[in-house]
Amino acid sequence: MRTKAEWQAMAASLVIESRAFIAGEYVTSQNSQTFTDINPATGEVLAQVVACHEADVAHAVQVAKQQFEAGCWSALPARERKRILLAWAALLREHAEELALLETLDTGKPIGHAQAIDINNTVYCVQWFAEAIDKISGDVPDIAANLHAVISREPMGVVAAIVPWNFPLMMASWKFAPALAAGNSVILKPSEKSPLTAIRVAGLAKQAGIPDGVFQVLPGDGSVGAMLAQHMDVDCVTFTGSTAVGRKIAQASASSNLKRIWLELGGKSANIVMADADLQAAAEGVAAGVFFNQGEMCSAGSRVLVQRAVYPQFIDLLEHAAKAWQPADPLEQNTLMGAIIDRSQFDKVMGYIAVGREEAELIFGGEAVSGTAGWFIQPTLFVSSPDTKIAREEIFGPVCTVILFDDEAQALQIANDSIYGLGAGIWTQNIGTAYRMSRKLRAGSVWINCYEESGDQNLPFGGYKQSGNGRDKSLHALDKYMEIKTTLLKI
Repeated sequence: MRTKAEWQAMAASLVIESRAFIAGEYVTSQNSQTFTDINPATGEVLAQVVACHEADVAHAVQVAKQQFEAGCWSALPARERKRILLAWAALLREHAEELALLETLDTGKPIGHAQAIDINNTVYCVQWFAEAIDKISGDVPDIAANLHAVISREPMGVVAAIVPWNFPLMMASWKFAPALAAGNSVILKPSEKSPLTAIRVAGLAKQAGIPDGVFQVLPGDGSVGAMLAQHMDVDCVTFTGSTAVGRKIAQASASSNLKRIWLELGGKSANIVMADADLQAAAEGVAAGVFFNQGEMCSAGSRVLVQRAVYPQFIDLLEHAAKAWQPADPLEQNTLMGAIIDRSQFDKVMGYIAVGREEAELIFGGEAVSGTAGWFIQPTLFVSSPDTKIAREEIFGPVCTVILFDDEAQALQIANDSIYGLGAGIWTQNIGTAYRMSRKLRAGSVWINCYEESGDQNLPFGGYKQSGNGRDKSLHALDKYMEIKTTLLKI
């Protein structure tokens, strides 16, 4: 475990790669433009990052398609792709401290979380899909005696992965690991707010043996993602981000080549505390469920539904639990909450807090942390009715809204009364209550007596309703990047 001084010394000596990675090389944009990448904890400039444009996108897609058709990766036996991906995972592990530091500098998240969660889970994800891919086989169904059929799985082609800024490398790995394992060519478009780890791991991919043009990284603003979504030679877009942008990607697919689109979108997840819950454990779990990663999580349990009978006791416990989540220097190993990603997101969250002061009761927090160079906000709790703006809209910051309910039926009604359906939590010591409610909650993940527990790759992740379609993680993710072909032979 490094000290703050050691992390600072490492940061001072860090050579940051900030160019695009196209056709196996780090390159500048064809129009030579860049954008400024800033450390949200200090306001300091980290790098001038290449801003890709139309010519860069066209070149990257052309190379990706050529390599796919040439079969240098797509036609490799699964065990060979496995070997190379495992070599990549080993390099990611070897450079784990560097990658964690880049992630913290770029996003403002605590270094302990970047190490233990973001980078460890990235390595695990690449390993998991590498180990899985040579166990995936086709089917030979039992049909008519004069017919022989084979149902096979084939790689899709060129996959564009457009990923968010809150877990830049980990969520990218949820896309590129299964897509590459399946034999596709992948073009990764990181958020312009946090591009550095994506750029860095591209060089490690080449070092591991992934052929040139099979894994490329195009930093830039939203126009790069829009061009990939519109491109006629991109076969699939996999996206994690806002529901508004997800709609635009769906429209781009419809107006171009009807490419496959997989969308993991927003959330306003309900975390339900029943009167019979272990209230101490629930308070600690609720605090972590909304304040972890500065509340910048699509699955954050930001609607906390509390049974009226235990409300006073629970609020006291929650306020105490929230004290552990005060924002602090991300390079301190014990920090639990870091900086908000940038000024625009900071202003957005503070705007919601201002609205909350007008329409709800502020219990604690609600202030920016003074005396700090970057963008930090206190953990904040409101009590509100279910129909306020802060109780219905995704805030993406450390803001929690408590809503009271009287019985199980009312809790379910409030929880499901949302355009989103990404996650939900239930805190109860009654297994019957837990089972009944979990069956009725309209959410892709339901956690019982925990929240956001387990980074296990065996567990699919995704949502109902306007939280998106398809699933990341698990064998279900491979289905997104493979075509199923039926071959029928008459004997």
